[in-house]
This record gives sequence, C-alpha cells and structure tokens, in this order.
Amino acid sequence: MSHSPAHEEHHEDTRLGGLNVKTYITGFVLSLILTVIPFGAVGFEWFSMGTTLIVVAVAAVVQILVQMFFFLHLDFSAENAWNTGSALFSLLILAVLVGGTLWLMYSLEMRTMAGM
Repeated sequence: MSHSPAHEEHHEDTRLGGLNVKTYITGFVLSLILTVIPFGAVGFEWFSMGTTLIVVAVAAVVQILVQMFFFLHLDFSAENAWNTGSALFSLLILAVLVGGTLWLMYSLEMRTMAGM
C-alpha cells in the first residue's frame, strides 16, 4: 500500500474545519495557565498586593495576545493586514478608555480626599 505525500500530511496535521487542531490545543492550554496563575495569586495570596496587581495585569495582556494569535489567527502577515490594523486600532481605543477611566477615578479620589 503506497502513501501519497498529501495523504501522509493529512495524518500529521489534523485539521478541524481547515484549521490546525494543535494550534487550538496550544492556545487553550496557554489560556488555562494564564487564567490559573492570577486566580492562584489572588486566592492563595502568593505575593504582596502590588505584585499581585502586576501579575494579574501582565497575565491579562498576555492572555489577550494569546487569544488574538491562537484563536483569532491575527498576525502581521500581508493576508491579515486589515484584520491586524483593525485589532491594533481597537487596542488603542481600549487603552484610551481604560487609561482615561483610571485617570478620572484617581482625580476624583484626590478631589474627595482633599477636604479630609
């Protein structure tokens, strides 16, 4: 029984709807790890409060990147230029909204504590 190269490639690279299953499994495992670490850091108080906040923030950013690469398949290739550009624009808008909200809350806190 002879095997054609295309037939062998199909066995080595299991695909689901034309997409690589290994990519989804890798993304799932990384997402699970990046979810468990912040939960453990908060639940078991592994670090000080400031370090825990940094761990949660870094894990959140890396989680977003993992989701975008492994599940949304966004990369910097020529085929995905429009998708990547729109994702980067969305990240910019998100950064402005989050940064503006944090700045506003800090400003309000300082104004309300001034009378004390």
